[in-house]
Amino acid sequence: MKSAFKRASVLCMLAAALFVAACTAANTATATPPAGTPAPPFTAVDSNGKKHSLSDFKGKFVVLEWVNFDCPFVVRHYKSGNMQALQRKYTAKGVVWLSINSSAVGKQGHFSPAEINAKIKERNAAPTAYLIDTDGTIGKAYGAKTTPHMYVIDPQGNLIYQGAIDDSVSTDPNEKAKVNYVEAALDAAMAGKPVAVATTKPYGCSVKYQ
Repeated sequence: MKSAFKRASVLCMLAAALFVAACTAANTATATPPAGTPAPPFTAVDSNGKKHSLSDFKGKFVVLEWVNFDCPFVVRHYKSGNMQALQRKYTAKGVVWLSINSSAVGKQGHFSPAEINAKIKERNAAPTAYLIDTDGTIGKAYGAKTTPHMYVIDPQGNLIYQGAIDDSVSTDPNEKAKVNYVEAALDAAMAGKPVAVATTKPYGCSVKYQ
């Protein structure tokens, strides 16, 4: 009896250990790479059918913007014109701006390429490209948690900022942020200065993975 109980206890312990290991592995797979480390490489097709790889943009600053046009927090930044203004300001300076959507088929924010292009035009958005990440490969590699979730990559391919777009957690288009973290990071780095705030907690809607 004691032997059977002991075997059952060992099996339970092994099962618990395997469960913890599985959860840890899953968390590791979707953990956000810390600022200062190399940005995970990726290749994806955009809404016009063109393939893009991060390596294509070596030598340039790159912004990654996780987007879901149906998310109220994203709506706020596009309705106010804030996101488009940032896109135009920095792409005019040679920055590559990639909007990325990781919504799975049937989930909020997933659209066909034609619908995406119509929405981009309707919002007068100006990213370099809108990348389609339906299976969530890029999002999980970067640990993208919300829309928006922002990343800035330097010309050497290192992450120099990741987190919220600004310090105003709101869905109100009239709400004004005191600090735009993406703008601050780009302005500092492009002037050859260190980024004062390299990591913040992102806010917004959860990324709608599979």
